[in-house]
Amino acid sequence: MHAPTPPASYRDIFTPKLVTALRDGYTLQDLRADALAGLTVAIVALPLAMAIAIASGTTPDRGLITAIVAGFLISALGGSRYQIGGPTAAFIVVVFQVIDEHGLAGLTLATLMAGVILVVLGLMRLGTYIKYIPYPVITGFTAGIAVSIAASQLKEALGLDAPMPADFAEKIAVIAAHIGETRPETVAVTLASVALILGLRRWRPHWPGFLIAVVTGSLAVTLLGLDAATVGERFGAVPSSIPAPRLPPMDWALVQAVVPDALTIALLAGIESLLSAVVADGMTGRRHRSNCELVAQGVANIASALFGGISATGAIARTATNIRAGARTPVAGILHAVFLLAFMLVAAPLLAYVPLAVLAGILLIVAWSISEAPHVRDILRSASSGDRFVLVGTFLLTVFTDLTVGIAFGVVTAAVLFVHEMAEAVEVETHEQLIEEDRPDSAAGGAVEGTSLPADVVVYRIRGPFFFGAAQRVTAVLDRIGETPGRLLLDLSGVPFIDSTGAAALKTLVHRAKASGTRLFVVGPSPLVEAHLDRLGLTQTVLPRHKSAAAAVAATDSGAGS
Repeated sequence: MHAPTPPASYRDIFTPKLVTALRDGYTLQDLRADALAGLTVAIVALPLAMAIAIASGTTPDRGLITAIVAGFLISALGGSRYQIGGPTAAFIVVVFQVIDEHGLAGLTLATLMAGVILVVLGLMRLGTYIKYIPYPVITGFTAGIAVSIAASQLKEALGLDAPMPADFAEKIAVIAAHIGETRPETVAVTLASVALILGLRRWRPHWPGFLIAVVTGSLAVTLLGLDAATVGERFGAVPSSIPAPRLPPMDWALVQAVVPDALTIALLAGIESLLSAVVADGMTGRRHRSNCELVAQGVANIASALFGGISATGAIARTATNIRAGARTPVAGILHAVFLLAFMLVAAPLLAYVPLAVLAGILLIVAWSISEAPHVRDILRSASSGDRFVLVGTFLLTVFTDLTVGIAFGVVTAAVLFVHEMAEAVEVETHEQLIEEDRPDSAAGGAVEGTSLPADVVVYRIRGPFFFGAAQRVTAVLDRIGETPGRLLLDLSGVPFIDSTGAAALKTLVHRAKASGTRLFVVGPSPLVEAHLDRLGLTQTVLPRHKSAAAAVAATDSGAGS
């Protein structure tokens, strides 16, 4: 037999994967592989960071700052060997709403507070619990985010000048009211960019489709004089440096106002980063450290806010690109941030020529990619009615109200449905004969099957968790006992655990049995259940126990346990 694996120490849990990788040995070949992967991811991240920032209601340089600062720290401090961090499309709706309601100062405060929340969650080792969010909930809110992102890009894709509200329904109403102002050349640029990216994905999948679309669209709009707005026209020149870090003004009223937004950002960052790490594990066979990853995400968001960036998390698509490009260690993610910084320092003046329609086309493709359309179809087609209800409800609330409301609805509803299903799985049976499993431990052999019980004995067997969801059902069955028996044996050998509500039901049964003159015994509780009964005051003197029903009958026939 193998000795049990000792639990990981606190130091092991929070040791960054970068330290682990370098400690294992880092060669020149590793550096070359990481450098190539980092350059590949940087080329993908450059247009995405700008597009996400613009769609979020801020300037493109803030997206680049986020990708550089947060991307560097997530790779340097994180618990995943291949994680690539930065701004992601999932944050567009949240960030846009925060800026719309509280301005950039509110976003900075919310991101800073979210970073602190993530650090605390990681240090409390709560990262492992995020994986318990049900799959229909994740699919529902991801699909809802995708629809919201697509709606947010219609303005730039169509070339409309109307200001866009944060609310989805209002946004669609504004677009419908101004649809007559559509600029055909802008639409052509959007469609051409989408077609180019999709064509490259089909016929040249290893080429950087986003960057090629940006360069091609910029050249076409500039040289042909097409009627399509550019980054420079809307936002002016893109800064070629990162600003010095500074704390935002601490307005207590604003801090209170953005607490819900900070919780939303922290929740979304935690979920997406750990999902990305799980995807990376599945592609590589490695294992990430979830709590270390949460701490890194928190530090990265704090730093991003201080440097003027926006919210950040692990990016699933960029992480997958990093792995496919041959990354070996977190150095690839660090170099991706370094390459982005170099691009910003050298090519910032050229970024002003990028058409907003091209960036809109990129985000429309990203929205489709994260929509989980095949998974949504599978759940709607083959899952239980409860899962379908959770998916649709989470999706609709995410789109029409708020991401936090959608997730809260999904998690609570899924939990209630789970409790109901678990309660339905609990069985309560009555027996008038002993069966094979009732054999006493001392029995050397011989069948017990079919052995009749004494006339004054009733055996009730409970199978399944005796918890709050099942307590009422179990109590209702026990209430249906006909004539009061002399001895009632409650067989708990099929109960894996019992909670305080189940124990309260047992206490009630003890009092009722005592009042009616019935002797009550517990049969076959596991050590875990027995220990819990003792903690709740149902000691051996209050509720006698026996190994088996046959042992209980034999003992009480001889006068023991009375």
